[in-house]
Amino acid sequence: MTTTPDRDGSAPSDAPAASVGTESMIAEPSAQTGTLTMAQTLSPVRRRTLMGSLLVGNLMLFATYAGVIAILLPQQVADLTPANKIGNFAIVTAISSIVTIFVQPIVGALSDRTRSRLGRRSPWIVFGGIGGGLCVIALQFSPGIFVLTVIWVLAQVLLNAWQGPMSSIIADRIAPSGRATSSAFAGVGTSIGAAVGVILAGQLLVHLGLAYLIFGIGVIVVSVLFVVINPDQSSKEMERARFSWLAFAKSFWVSPRKHPDYAWAFGGRFFMVLGYQAIAAYQLYILEDYIHLTPLQAGSTAGLLSVVSMICMIVSTLVFGRISDKTGRRKMFVFVATIVIAVGVLAPVFSPTVGAMFVYTAIVGIGYGAYMAVDLALMIDVLPSQGDVGKDLGVLNIAANVPQALTPVIAALLLGLFAGNYVSIFIYAIVAIVLSSVLVFPIKSVR
Repeated sequence: MTTTPDRDGSAPSDAPAASVGTESMIAEPSAQTGTLTMAQTLSPVRRRTLMGSLLVGNLMLFATYAGVIAILLPQQVADLTPANKIGNFAIVTAISSIVTIFVQPIVGALSDRTRSRLGRRSPWIVFGGIGGGLCVIALQFSPGIFVLTVIWVLAQVLLNAWQGPMSSIIADRIAPSGRATSSAFAGVGTSIGAAVGVILAGQLLVHLGLAYLIFGIGVIVVSVLFVVINPDQSSKEMERARFSWLAFAKSFWVSPRKHPDYAWAFGGRFFMVLGYQAIAAYQLYILEDYIHLTPLQAGSTAGLLSVVSMICMIVSTLVFGRISDKTGRRKMFVFVATIVIAVGVLAPVFSPTVGAMFVYTAIVGIGYGAYMAVDLALMIDVLPSQGDVGKDLGVLNIAANVPQALTPVIAALLLGLFAGNYVSIFIYAIVAIVLSSVLVFPIKSVR
């Protein structure tokens, strides 16, 4: 990636600008202690280690997300309430998504202000990883939908407390010229994790307790090792202004008029997740009710589909992430990727077969891999401030959390309106994904 200009067209300075509404709340880091210094001085070995750790960290995090949300949770809901699995699964996932909407921006803002020997992000990564892992393990003991929902909400909150600060590390420690490549490594971890999670969960579909135990322990171990292997600079000496709850609350509003590129990026990510998640979250039910496989066949097929998706995403992410850094372009890759995804979604619409699902998975894997390779880099490029990276990225992550709350409800409504016809979900996904590509074009500060 080439260095992008500030909003006024000048080259970015070493001193980060203040975020809107935070002047009285958060002191910007100085040249000696700020995040830009660490990005500039991180050795090549440390940088490669960090990128590998981001890959592994995202792998474990998204293996847990995918395994639980796509396989274990819907199966547990079906076991607890077989006659009302669609509605109850929508309730569980919607409530957890709604509750966690503001977790990442709040944790991000708090991590921006954290002053400790371990740095700003590490304490939150460890806290979120250990707590989230314990909650995942506890899911197996849920006697009903209410308890299942409560535990999953807690798990989501804590896992988000790990994910948000880990995402901020790219902006903290990686220079602008390497952010798309680093984002690609994180994307590769996401792709592999999603595949591994679904495969593992599918194989352990009749052993839910063991599956939850494996995912929970994995989250705990990986989060702790991430911090140990990638020590942060101490933040104890960083300046911190007097805290104001009013300024803290106001800081979460980023004016679309003052920062239009940030708003357009928010909208683009919102509609991408709104479309993509609708199919991903209901994959098990699609295989069972639309493709007409048995639960065991569906679990096995979901694992194979994840392997195809993983391979396509990894190749696409690494290739397009490197090209994006070399050319300095972001918007073109995001636009093309969204169109490719929309085309892939059409395959199961015309042919409700296992073969069509493999075609869909391969095409969408290529498109989504390219999207992930540049999406995070684009988000960082349009941030209003480099001093409140954790908070600003967390606000952008609302664009992913809100759709996750909406899609189960929308999908359930569509299935109700169209007599259980899953084609309605595919068409809805295409419309949302295409709209997301349109919203990228007005962004002016990124090529």
